[in-house]
Amino acid sequence: MVDNGGIAGDSLRSLVSRIERLEEEKKVIATDIKEVYDEAKALGFDPKIMRKAVILRKLDSQERQEQSDLLDIYIHALEGVAEGAAE
Repeated sequence: MVDNGGIAGDSLRSLVSRIERLEEEKKVIATDIKEVYDEAKALGFDPKIMRKAVILRKLDSQERQEQSDLLDIYIHALEGVAEGAAE
């Protein structure tokens, strides 16, 4: 292993190579996911709503409910602001 200024060159090169391979795999997976959303759209599903459903399914029920409640509060607050601006 070559040590240049405290950096082990071989280790760094190996780590960077692994990261680069993983980034390539990530691109392939992202393309695969896009294709599934395209397929869903062709079948009449709304991909934006599906993306939100995927995000929500990652949350536990309590966290999902908290976010829903907070969203309701924000919407009501914004409706009040919009009504005040219209007057």
